[in-house]
Amino acid sequence: MKQDSESIQKMMIILSKGTLENVYAAFVLANGARMEGINADVFFTFFGLEAIHKKKLEHLHVATVGNPAMHIPTMIGGLPGMEALATSMMKKEMEKIDMPDILEFLEILTASGVKLWACKLAMDMFHYKKEDLYEGVEDIITVGDFYNKSQGPGTHILFI
Repeated sequence: MKQDSESIQKMMIILSKGTLENVYAAFVLANGARMEGINADVFFTFFGLEAIHKKKLEHLHVATVGNPAMHIPTMIGGLPGMEALATSMMKKEMEKIDMPDILEFLEILTASGVKLWACKLAMDMFHYKKEDLYEGVEDIITVGDFYNKSQGPGTHILFI
């Protein structure tokens, strides 16, 4: 990869949502960065923490309410079973293209050098402990720590 003053050197991805589609978007972008030789960190905050919570990461769902891309009325999306149906359908489509499940994707990311950080404020708010998290999480850090890690030329911050 070309290294100059305008090239991307590091992607700092903030994941604030725990829906299946948002988690995969963050993971695909982080993985793609590493494949291009770009450093990548993911900062999990608020409901994004569910993607690294051991008891929750395998139970993420597709958002059917308030998601205009679903192309279904909100009232229909809120019916019992719709979220489970949409999630099942999306997981089947992802299996067809060999998309790894969340746990396997976390393993791929950490093996490739992606740094995973949990937000201290959100951890405190949800009463989570470090032992609740996927083992590959580097640490629990503050927003200030995150900004310090984001310093340097060629760093881009992406909020999902």
